[in-house]
Amino acid sequence: MAIIFQEKKKQKYLIFILIGIVFVILLTLWLGFSRRPSVTPTEAPLAEVSKTWQKIEINFEILKNPLFQALKDFEKIPAFEGEAGRENPFISY
Repeated sequence: MAIIFQEKKKQKYLIFILIGIVFVILLTLWLGFSRRPSVTPTEAPLAEVSKTWQKIEINFEILKNPLFQALKDFEKIPAFEGEAGRENPFISY
């Protein structure tokens, strides 16, 4: 009989814990989705960005610099020739 009472007591605590967890989740969802955004979007940053874009100037003189001219391209790596791997790589040897 003592075991049955302990199981019921344990179930009682688990029910309260479950109700508490559900309450916390619902409260978090309610507060998280019901709030309005505190910052309103403005057009000022977009205007500043467009002004910055108008001021951008590309200096093509760097292409004539001897250090830039001394740079070399990477070698081309040939494609792999031959059989690559096993038919089924997941089976053991």
